[in-house]
Order: sequence, then C-alpha cells, then structure tokens
Amino acid sequence: MIRRRPSFPGLPRPTDTELAILRILWRLGPSTVRDVVGELNREQETGYTTALKMLQIMTEKGLVRREAAGRQHVYEPSVSEEATQAQLVEHLLDRAFGGAAHKLVLQALATQKASATELAEIRRLLTRIEKESQ
Repeated sequence: MIRRRPSFPGLPRPTDTELAILRILWRLGPSTVRDVVGELNREQETGYTTALKMLQIMTEKGLVRREAAGRQHVYEPSVSEEATQAQLVEHLLDRAFGGAAHKLVLQALATQKASATELAEIRRLLTRIEKESQ
C-alpha cells in the first residue's frame, strides 16, 4: 500500500477538548474566555482558569490567535473548520481504514442515517467527482 504524505504538515491535530473550544469559536467568532466558558458549561461544568489555560496552550500550538481588547483577550481560530475537518478525516482514513476512502464513506452512511437533503448533497458531490475524473 502506498502511504500518502500528510496534506497538513505543521498543522497540529486538536485534542477533543481543543476541538470543543474550536467549534465554539467557529460558531461564535472572536470570543473572550468568559464567552468560551459560558458555552462549554452548557455541556459540562468548566472553570474559567481551566478554559484560560486551554486557550493559552492552543495559542502556543497555533490553533488560535489572541488579541488584547482592553483588559480582556479575544481568541479566534487560526485555522478554518474545513481544514481541521479535512485533517481529522485524513487521519482517521489512514489509521482506521488503511487509506480506503470508500470504506470510510460506507461505514459513515451505515452508522448514521442520512437525510434526503444530505443524500442529495452526496449525489451532487459524486456527480461532480465523476465529471472531474473523466
């Protein structure tokens, strides 16, 4: 089997906690620690200092950028949601499916039922891919 070179060199793969914070930032846009804590607390009690430490680590890793706004710091993602998702899918594809994209897609569709709208979107993507490969 030919191993593909990673498409995301230098881009750190976020942990589950970091990914939860990134999802908040992608949804809300630039946010303070207090904003992030408020959203995290909807799922699980999280302290201010815990969230602050996570955001500091994420800043060091290059996952988020920090900008001073008066006495507060505002955090925003350094990487797009799409790029992060693509990186995570590539990692899963290589690790769990040996690089076989069709197995990943089949498993995803067998595991979770797709709506009619999602199936239509999948069909459009397949049609576009087929046209591009001709």
